[in-house]
Amino acid sequence: MPSNTENQGFIRGLRRMISGSNEPKPMRIRKITEEYSVSAQITEADVVAIKDAGFKTLMCNRPDGESAGQPTSMEMKKLAKEHGLKFFYVPQGHQGISNNTLIDFKKAVAAKNGPVLAYCRSGNRCTMLWNAHQG
Repeated sequence: MPSNTENQGFIRGLRRMISGSNEPKPMRIRKITEEYSVSAQITEADVVAIKDAGFKTLMCNRPDGESAGQPTSMEMKKLAKEHGLKFFYVPQGHQGISNNTLIDFKKAVAAKNGPVLAYCRSGNRCTMLWNAHQG
């Protein structure tokens, strides 16, 4: 039998679905190494906080147009440059990781670009790319 907390979470999720709310969640950065961290989708407003946290590079691993309302890679690249951050667009869909994607990923995480914050819808693809580049 689900706990009261699980029921409350389920009810909140249903309310979001019914209301059509697609509001982005607050940015939560997950450190993988000293030089590489991941996050779910970031917003334009998050870029200043990312810079202030000491990141030097942003990497978008989410294909443009994956969800309605998601900022495009070009919009994020412009903001990153305005705030003195490097930007790499290395889209990873839900298909397997191609050799070209892995080559582009390795360029983005090169030592001269760190620390890097990579983002996608949930942060999972960013983590999968990191793991693939280690192997």
